[in-house]
Amino acid sequence: MDQFEVQIVGLARLVMLAMVPYVLASQGTMLGGRTGLFSVSQEGIMLVGASVGFLGAYLYDSLIYGILLALFVGGLFGLALAYFTTTLKMNQFVIGLALVFFGVGLSTLLPKLAIGVTLQPPLIPTLKSVPIPILRGIPILGPILFNQNLLVYFAILLSFFLYYLLYKTSIGLELRSVGENPKAADSLGVNVSRMRYVTAIVGGMLMGLAGAYLPMVYTGTFTQGMVQGRGWISIALTFFGGWSPLPILLGSLFFAGVEVLALRVQIGAFGVPYQFLLTLPYIATILVMIFASRRLRPPAFLGQNYDRERRTLA
Repeated sequence: MDQFEVQIVGLARLVMLAMVPYVLASQGTMLGGRTGLFSVSQEGIMLVGASVGFLGAYLYDSLIYGILLALFVGGLFGLALAYFTTTLKMNQFVIGLALVFFGVGLSTLLPKLAIGVTLQPPLIPTLKSVPIPILRGIPILGPILFNQNLLVYFAILLSFFLYYLLYKTSIGLELRSVGENPKAADSLGVNVSRMRYVTAIVGGMLMGLAGAYLPMVYTGTFTQGMVQGRGWISIALTFFGGWSPLPILLGSLFFAGVEVLALRVQIGAFGVPYQFLLTLPYIATILVMIFASRRLRPPAFLGQNYDRERRTLA
């Protein structure tokens, strides 16, 4: 490859790396939303996932422990969201915001309790690339798609699996029916509460993993605020993707491209204030939502609680 191709491949590989937190958090949001459960707690769950993922990897000297701990804590947050909204019938938006604030505080507290205050934050090993034999040798596409870490592969395969689950299986049909008309789904024998609990827990696990990805790939350590609004962007990305797995995957590539472009411009010293560059993902979010809003149709009962006893919405 000539120098230009090398630069393009390098840039594309960075975009693939950067898309993973968006994919995981947005697919987790989409899952809950398909059953009518609208989470706005992504930012807090991702911060906690980053914190406990880092601590697990550092204290047990294993990235696997960090990933498992992030999945577990994210699942607990999802369980809390489902319990307060599905069982206690509390306002989904209010509970989601409460979980954001709780997650932000907890993510700061845990490292201080486990490690203490240090001048030099400890480091953990980052995820290494796992090249796929033969496929990595494909010109241009090989280094971009088939020479990545395992979570990049997982994010892509997850998106295709969720598409198949939602649109090609009876379980997916039941899941979508809960978000469109829970009364009709209930009358046909679908357990609405169970569907919401399962999708909330799995969605929380994906958000926790999205947070853990940041120290395990980007920095090798945990810093407060390292999520940098990706959780909020994932909400807009879910709407932009029409609550469908594959469009969400494509949208994640777009937002990751904006993020990488802003970073490259900042490193390139083009004289653009870095404060402006930090706003680029949010500007892109606003523009995308403006132009895409007319064709967006979220699940009909998104954000509303279903009271089975009254067979109506609470």
